[in-house]
Amino acid sequence: MKKMKLKVTLNAPVVLGIVGISFIATLLNFITGGAAGRLLFMNYRSSLLSPLTWIRAFTHIFGHADFSHLFGNMSYLLLIGPMLEEKYGSKTLAFAVTVTAFATGLVNFVFFPSTALCGASGVVFAFILLSSFTDFKEGEIPLTFILVTVFFIGQQIVEGILIRDNVSNLSHIIGGIVGGFLGYGLNVRTGSRI
Repeated sequence: MKKMKLKVTLNAPVVLGIVGISFIATLLNFITGGAAGRLLFMNYRSSLLSPLTWIRAFTHIFGHADFSHLFGNMSYLLLIGPMLEEKYGSKTLAFAVTVTAFATGLVNFVFFPSTALCGASGVVFAFILLSSFTDFKEGEIPLTFILVTVFFIGQQIVEGILIRDNVSNLSHIIGGIVGGFLGYGLNVRTGSRI
């Protein structure tokens, strides 16, 4: 009987890259008592002339308040992301992550000047909405998209109004909107790639 060799494959480089960078960012934040997060991995109102303001507009998705926050977001990314990366390709998924990071960072910067934003939950919600388009056919709106929108985005609206905590419900909503638009736009086109 022939022995079967198993090997570990790098099946989703964008998703794995986000997980790796996020782990390092959260570890650095822990080691530095929050200084690394404030410097590089949190989005907040600061001078538009500072290059770090523009860098943080994208890198805030890698910073997390603590390891529990990190593990929660990374679990969702690892569950949903590889399927999306296989369907749309690494370049397209990286574009979706970049657009989501900038959109959530911009909204936080403009509308919440005294709030620091960190974490990949906006990207998680973009992935959730984007995943509901995986079996899309032109001229149709998937029922899964409607239900995911109602459940996930509806929950964020209700919690944003009724619950006062450190969760950025608006980032979740913005991420979901970005994922929904990208999912629709990518699947209306014949190539499904940017």
